[in-house]
Amino acid sequence: MTTQTLPRTTSGWVGLARSGPDAGQGPAVVAAVYRLWLVAFALKMLGSTWDMSWHFKWLRDDAAPPHLLNTAGTVVVVALVLFQAYHNVGVDKIAKRLMVGGTATFLIAIPIDILNHRINGLDITAWSPSHALLYIGTAFMLLGVARGYWISTPPSRTRTVVSAFIWGFFLENVLFPSQHQEYGVLSLESWKAGAPTAEPILLQFAADQIGRPVDEIAVTGFALPVDSWVYPVWITGAALLTLVAARALVGARFTATAIAGSYVAYRLVVWGLLAGTGFPKSIPPLLLLAGAIAIDIVFLAFSASRGRKQLIPQQAGPERVAVAKGSSGLGLALIAAVFGAAVATAATAGAAWLQDFFIGAPPIDYPAFGYGFAVLALGWAAIAVVTNRRQA
Repeated sequence: MTTQTLPRTTSGWVGLARSGPDAGQGPAVVAAVYRLWLVAFALKMLGSTWDMSWHFKWLRDDAAPPHLLNTAGTVVVVALVLFQAYHNVGVDKIAKRLMVGGTATFLIAIPIDILNHRINGLDITAWSPSHALLYIGTAFMLLGVARGYWISTPPSRTRTVVSAFIWGFFLENVLFPSQHQEYGVLSLESWKAGAPTAEPILLQFAADQIGRPVDEIAVTGFALPVDSWVYPVWITGAALLTLVAARALVGARFTATAIAGSYVAYRLVVWGLLAGTGFPKSIPPLLLLAGAIAIDIVFLAFSASRGRKQLIPQQAGPERVAVAKGSSGLGLALIAAVFGAAVATAATAGAAWLQDFFIGAPPIDYPAFGYGFAVLALGWAAIAVVTNRRQA
């Protein structure tokens, strides 16, 4: 594959967009398309990260810079989906449906969210139904991209690394709503200390919506609008499950740790940039690393217990899943799922306590980790079942 087969003129690119690649251009076009996907999701990720901090400082504005940055990524996404779906470039039916369905859901959610703000006002919470549609649409997009890239790219270290990046974007999308608590806890503390990071007009608007003065009840409703059980359940049942899926499908050792570590590193860098330019601060989810390490250790331990016969998929993609055959392999994989979920949940809960002790954490109802464990165990078991069925 070489980029020399790609057009060198504007008219050539227009012709490619209209007619699709010829046989000689196929591999180069697929590679270029998925590089553009990474650019698009990088723009969307930067925009969404900035957006969360922005909304803890100022009133909502449809044309705010973070929204424009996210929109730039969305424009690239729409162009890529139209090109790939029309010309069947780097996709199969499943990948195409995921991309198209996810993009359509995201685009439909935009006017719904704007209308919701027009009718209901502030709606800063990241957990609202209109915001959920945005996350769900993005999640389906990413699943389509992950599948399309995997099946259209020859096995290589590059495929492994790029696939891990795609799952990293998926993790960021999953963790976006939980940033509300990570910003909210510091926003409330700053108000109590007499140095609020939110502009007075934002706090007054939030208070007016519930018919109160700007007091602790109003600011708490603005900064921490969901119960303390939500954060541990989401981190365990959604974020850790994402890392399990990434480890199973990408297949490389320490995939979960690499993805979680990269996400935390990204949050720390962005924390410095935002804080240094006067935006509200957040508490990065360092506790995620403990769960990720536990997941990778469980994968390694149970794989080693079977020698070269993989109890948990070491290299699994949409077209290939290397797992132990037979009902005994599935049974052991299910045991590994429950055991792994217990270990990862315990590690995350312990890390949450340590993080809270040293640097702080959002409000956490620790018994709720039990609910997160149940979701993680069921999800991990489902992944084991699906991968075993694909092999059979």
